[in-house]
Amino acid sequence: MTGVGLVPGTLRDQLSDEVSLLVFLRHFGCIFCRETVADLREATAARADYPSVLFFFQGSTTEGRAFLRRYWPEARAVADPDLHFYELFGIRQASLLEALGPSVLAARSRARAKGHENGPRSGDIWRMPGVFAVRGEQILWAYHPRHAADHPDFARIPELIDAASA
Repeated sequence: MTGVGLVPGTLRDQLSDEVSLLVFLRHFGCIFCRETVADLREATAARADYPSVLFFFQGSTTEGRAFLRRYWPEARAVADPDLHFYELFGIRQASLLEALGPSVLAARSRARAKGHENGPRSGDIWRMPGVFAVRGEQILWAYHPRHAADHPDFARIPELIDAASA
């Protein structure tokens, strides 16, 4: 397993016995990928009880390091250029409507208002994002977006996990 800020070993070695948030990003050129990382950084800084975040990305370790240096230098991330983990977690490709439909176009204004823009395309531009809360090998909560720009309210993740675990 390679990536940014990882300890040597397997996926399990990257996770503590506490809840971890696994976040599968779209390609690095995606405005919503950039928005996701920035929003999560802000949410984790605001709450001491926020689960640790582990990103998954489609590029090389070098690409991941360059991307995260700009958006969240302390972040940990798994390089998955072959989409092995994406497939294992059921992160599928988007349909045309899920990638370019009216909801996505409307969300672009939201991301731009936060200062984000698209960059050069890389990886599988059709791959959807995904978010999973795990403890050890158990998935406690999952968020499967309705479209490429859809994501949970990151500020509310601890409550969403608590509700799902109850």
